[in-house]
Amino acid sequence: MLLRWAAERLLPLVPLSQEEIGAILELPPNPELGDVAFPCYTLSRQWKRPPAAISEELAIRINEQPTGIRAEAKGPYLNLFFEPLQWVPRLLETILHPDFACSDEGDGRRVVIDLSSPNIAKPFGVGHLRSTMIGNALANLYRASGYDVVTVNHIGDWGTQFGKLMEAYTRWGDEEKLRQEPIRESLRLYVQFHDEAEKDKTLEDDARRWFWKLENGDPEAQRLWQYFVAFSMEEFDRVYARLGVTFDHTLGESFYNDKMGHVVRQLTDLQLLEESDGAQVVRLDEEGMPPCLILKSDGTTIYPTRDLATAIYRKNEMGADKLLYVVGGEQKLHFAQVFAVLKRMGMDWSDRCEHIAFGLMKFGGRKMSTRRGQVVFLDEVLDEAVSKAEAIIAGKNPDLTDRHEVAQAVGIGAVIFGDLKHNRMLEVDFSLDEALRFEGETGPYLQYTAARAHKLLDKCGLIGAEANQGSLEQSADYLSDSAAWECLKTLAAYPDAIRDAVRLGEPSIVARYLLDAAKQFNRFYHQERIITDSEQATRGKLVLVAAVLRVLRSGLSMLGLKSPNQI
Repeated sequence: MLLRWAAERLLPLVPLSQEEIGAILELPPNPELGDVAFPCYTLSRQWKRPPAAISEELAIRINEQPTGIRAEAKGPYLNLFFEPLQWVPRLLETILHPDFACSDEGDGRRVVIDLSSPNIAKPFGVGHLRSTMIGNALANLYRASGYDVVTVNHIGDWGTQFGKLMEAYTRWGDEEKLRQEPIRESLRLYVQFHDEAEKDKTLEDDARRWFWKLENGDPEAQRLWQYFVAFSMEEFDRVYARLGVTFDHTLGESFYNDKMGHVVRQLTDLQLLEESDGAQVVRLDEEGMPPCLILKSDGTTIYPTRDLATAIYRKNEMGADKLLYVVGGEQKLHFAQVFAVLKRMGMDWSDRCEHIAFGLMKFGGRKMSTRRGQVVFLDEVLDEAVSKAEAIIAGKNPDLTDRHEVAQAVGIGAVIFGDLKHNRMLEVDFSLDEALRFEGETGPYLQYTAARAHKLLDKCGLIGAEANQGSLEQSADYLSDSAAWECLKTLAAYPDAIRDAVRLGEPSIVARYLLDAAKQFNRFYHQERIITDSEQATRGKLVLVAAVLRVLRSGLSMLGLKSPNQI
């Protein structure tokens, strides 16, 4: 917000557009260097003058007019200082507006986001958390930016792995065990298949035959498949409810079975298919990539075939202007091939398909592997997080009446934030004890800070109270010191954090921003006596508290966390 106002002040003085000025402006590393800095190197090249001389000239011209912005030349930098008494009311009015941080940048364009996408008959492990919560946060951020968002859970309910599971079940399955613990028993069978297949190579051929039978409508294969799908979806829905995640569409890969034939015919008509060792591929030599496999030698489909049909369906039937795929970084080549084949097919929208990749999540230093049975069930992690959170809360606030509900919000929120605070491309080694700390860079720290702000407002009967222009102007008298002003400046940067998070597909930008905002508020809280003997001073300071609470709650909600009133 300050960057925009600074750009507007500089616009009449320099031969640059407001957008060009905004791209150059910087936030200084410390308050002594101003609130906004304008480096003059670009103007130096245009005006053929030293940047230091330009900054001095601009400082003189800005200081000639009383606009509430003071300029100071510091070498090649023009440092701008906003006068708090004049700008505090404007900042508060903007931050407290109901539409603060919302924009029309998306202009109603539709973005379809593919997220979560667990595989049927496999555990919902901690590894699935990343796609689910990164995708959920991006959906919220895109909505706030004026996009029409459609979320799709692309369930892995098709492919050779079902042939493996069916072969394992017919050989070693126990129907009663499968009925009692369907996910755990399915995992046991899947692991046993891979253990046995290392000794008996014919098992892989048997599994491929089962999948061929499934694709060709064999009744027994269909019955087993439908059973695996039913119990898996029941388990997934229960976990999603705990995470607070919903989808506009839940469509399995099988949904696209009757659409893949059309894709193969299109590729054939365009003469893009070539035979390679009995299989059908699209060569991508010009793109510097290996061939994209479309049909295996036995005529069955594979992931690229289904993802081509999926992308075309989302564009034509769902009306997507942009397609996002929140899928692990190990699938980078796969999506690059799919997008390249779409381009070869003449789909001019292929450049609006984006793979939102992310790094692996480890737990206790261990990489997850379904084939080896090395899976940490997310449900168990959430249970442990809630239990530990409840014990911590009981020690902090033993009289809290709705302690279990608060523990649910704090425990599950800790797990979500413990992931989202990291750059998505980093490998995350998740530590539950670290995530549950109430100080430091954690979800509970943010939730506790928001609860502290709520308590201050509630104590003075100001929950939900609207601030009028007169009270905002009076607040300036009590919010002009450094701690309050720095806090207010940080709150004003919330829309910038959302915009950058959407532009880069990076929810951690908002997570890191919220940590900064909470730290600035806590600095203000500890340096200032907020509830004083003067009602006017108290109310003036509480307007800032209300602004902090609004921003923290909005940001936590964007990331998928709840914000309890008390902790």
